[in-house]
Amino acid sequence: MWWRVVSWLAWVPLQEAFLTNHVETITVEEGHTLTLNCSTSLKQPAPIQWLAPSGFTIFLDDHSALKNSKYQLLQHSTNQLSISVSNITLQDEGVYKCLHYSNPVRTKEVKVIVLAIPSKPTLEASVLRGQNGEEGVVLKCSTARSKPPPQITWKVGNSLELYGRTHHDFEMNGKTCNTTSMLRVYTYSKTSTVDCIVRHKGLQGRNLAASFQFEDWVADQEAASDVPEKSSLSSPGTQPPTPTISVMENSSTSETDKEEKEKNTQSPDLTSEMNSQYIGLVRKRSGILLLTLVSFLIFILLIIVQLFIMKLRKAHVIWKKENEISDHTVESYRSRSNNEETSSQEKNGQASHPKSCMSYITQLYTQAKAKRKESAQHSTLEEKHSPIPENIV
Repeated sequence: MWWRVVSWLAWVPLQEAFLTNHVETITVEEGHTLTLNCSTSLKQPAPIQWLAPSGFTIFLDDHSALKNSKYQLLQHSTNQLSISVSNITLQDEGVYKCLHYSNPVRTKEVKVIVLAIPSKPTLEASVLRGQNGEEGVVLKCSTARSKPPPQITWKVGNSLELYGRTHHDFEMNGKTCNTTSMLRVYTYSKTSTVDCIVRHKGLQGRNLAASFQFEDWVADQEAASDVPEKSSLSSPGTQPPTPTISVMENSSTSETDKEEKEKNTQSPDLTSEMNSQYIGLVRKRSGILLLTLVSFLIFILLIIVQLFIMKLRKAHVIWKKENEISDHTVESYRSRSNNEETSSQEKNGQASHPKSCMSYITQLYTQAKAKRKESAQHSTLEEKHSPIPENIV
């Protein structure tokens, strides 16, 4: 059996398993299928084993050790073992090992790198007012859940492309990151356009982009009459049109601090309102979920009680029938025993009457016999003691 082979393999020294070590690197996109192939030119038949990065056995020859449908056997022979890992995720990343238990044991290591493609970028715009009364537009381009971190650039018009201030926020123990790039625009025209371009290794030469039109921003700004607000790509804000455009990269630390302070002073009420709405929504959903769970539990309890009552009724009916049967049996047995007793008494009376007659007849017969015997003895004695006649003497 294959588990016996596994127990035997546990005794193989680890030093032998790394005498001939071969490392291979495979890069695969998240959600795709990974193919792992292990083959050797040795003609000596020996077990072949694939190990997951966690150390657990995936396949030993053609026997599956993990009950997971994502691991499939592609090909197996005396010197080859090919498997596939479907719908690969970031948790499947790591070093896979193939062990060929020849003499010595040969090992092949495959380092699997999983790429997480960033999400489609979102572009937001907000008004920035300086201390000297200057106004500008801050563009913010964001993308989420990327591995490795993407590269974000800003394209102004059709010829100018530059970097903004980029920030990476890592999550899932550093495996994925959310990336944000910010750009300040001080002067622009209605026909000006700015594109946010995202480049990533997993896109294989393709780019993700989001475009911002200042024409819509100017129209909304005129309608809003200088009210500071934040706008997304679908609803940009406004700014008075000027004949030229100039773009400044967000590289100064002091300006960045001022921008963050002004943003914090502009939207505390909006943030608190959104937080309160979110908390209320969460509470409402949790209340509905709790009510649903309680109703379900009550329904289950009612079903259990009904079943218990039905079972008790059934047991009571069976018990009543058994009692009736037992009572009827006892009465029949009593009547039968009474009949038997009366019949036995009658038989005993009939038998005792002839017995008494026979005993009386026997007693008379013995008495008569005794009298006869006594008379016979008496006659013999008289004959012996009779006197001799005198004439004879």
